[in-house]
Amino acid sequence: MSAFLLIPGAGGAGWYWHLVAQRLRDAGHVATAIDLPADDPEAGLSAYADLAVAAADGHDELVVGAQSMGAFTAVPVCGRVAVRRLVLLNAMVPAPGETAGDWWENTGSQQARRAAARAGGYAQDVDLQTYFLHDVPADVAAQGAEHQRDEADIAFEEPCPFASWPAVPTTVLAGRDDRFFPLEFQRRVARERLAVEAQPLPGGHLNALSRPDAVARALLAAAATDADAPAPHGARRR
Repeated sequence: MSAFLLIPGAGGAGWYWHLVAQRLRDAGHVATAIDLPADDPEAGLSAYADLAVAAADGHDELVVGAQSMGAFTAVPVCGRVAVRRLVLLNAMVPAPGETAGDWWENTGSQQARRAAARAGGYAQDVDLQTYFLHDVPADVAAQGAEHQRDEADIAFEEPCPFASWPAVPTTVLAGRDDRFFPLEFQRRVARERLAVEAQPLPGGHLNALSRPDAVARALLAAAATDADAPAPHGARRR
């Protein structure tokens, strides 16, 4: 049995993981999806990490899963608790001390997104339906409306609180149909920042909602991977 700690992206809604978490529990594992106070202007990455560390209490050798901006919380957590494996899903892979606000320019995210939109024939201007909900079932998307919160500026302005990448083996999962962080962009960032190969999965940026079976299987496979595998940048492997 494994224990999974699941961290959401911008907006902080643990609900994002609910379909995957249930599948992990049905497979006999422990799965905790945390909520983060994303709309609190007094909170930020350090506060998010404190909450995640508290949620990890009582669980040894955790598998930590983080989606999108959730990586800016998960990586510091991995330096503070016993984590067996880190799994990043369509993630903003942070550099030490980087802000989430600077990440976009540092990685060339916007240029990659616009190029993919031109190639794919969809709008370059970001809107919720085109970039996030295009493959999420309508009934699931409707349920999610009540969980949406705007991310406070502080989370984009606070430097990610870690000095070096934690010595934790890391798996990078990337949605083949992610329009917000296109697959090839994610592959490049994973290679440049972690020296790992991103594993393609079905679905878009919110594929824990659109393809929960595939995401749950990938998390279980990552958890079953040799715990003694080397970690990134110094050097991580999927």
